[in-house]
Amino acid sequence: MTLPLIPLAAVFGHPIAHSKSPLLHGHWLKEHGIQGHYIPMDVKPEDFETVLRNMHKMGFRGANVTTPHKERALEIADQVTDRATLIGAANTLIFHEDGKILADNTDGYGFIQNLRQNAPDWDPTLGPAVVLGAGGAARAIVASLLDVGVPEILITNRTRVRAEQLRDDFGARLKVVEWVQAPSILEQGATVVNTTSLGMTGKPDLKMNLDGLQPGALVTDLVYTPLETDLLKAAKVKGCVTVDGVGMLLHQATPGFERWFGPRPEVTEELRQLVLS
Repeated sequence: MTLPLIPLAAVFGHPIAHSKSPLLHGHWLKEHGIQGHYIPMDVKPEDFETVLRNMHKMGFRGANVTTPHKERALEIADQVTDRATLIGAANTLIFHEDGKILADNTDGYGFIQNLRQNAPDWDPTLGPAVVLGAGGAARAIVASLLDVGVPEILITNRTRVRAEQLRDDFGARLKVVEWVQAPSILEQGATVVNTTSLGMTGKPDLKMNLDGLQPGALVTDLVYTPLETDLLKAAKVKGCVTVDGVGMLLHQATPGFERWFGPRPEVTEELRQLVLS
């Protein structure tokens, strides 16, 4: 008798103990009655390619990738989606039976779905977006905002050259603004996004004058520890629509789960509270 194969997926990082991904994928596996497993794996950078190349032999269908492996995963993969190429990093991998690896990036998808779910009246075409930060997360956010029709992105970063690199990569709809001038452009932002770690628990504060935030603008922060950052608190006072960052984490996981395990999972309030607890 041939036993049915148990579907397996993993998440790679170094370290990995902090990852919420096993919790949320475990919830979906239980919810859909799937006898599968989603396993956290702490893999050192020097071992990463060897581990990846052997995952299919152990029955793994795919994996998520987090720090510090996102860029390296893109280099190792045999096939890369257009959006992962544009972003320059991968967070979702599919392992084929022949050993080939497909790399994708669903961070931008998760970002937009979070806004759609929690600010259903948001219209990205109404005006410019202000993006704080120009790191890896910003690349996914910029790509997704351009894709949904934001007419212009005003991007600012403490190191200007990184913002200029994004402008060079993504084109004329990006305008680079000096970090010290960031408060003056907030009033232009129909959408305002913090992609930096400033304001995160254990990190420096986002020391910026936020008086320019306009009532009715959508303001979101990728930071979700604390859940309500100082940016979101200030935005609420100004009458902005605010969306916290935890939903992006949940929504970016749905495409991978569907590819590895079959069903398309839903992001529910129950799941949100489970992850936050």
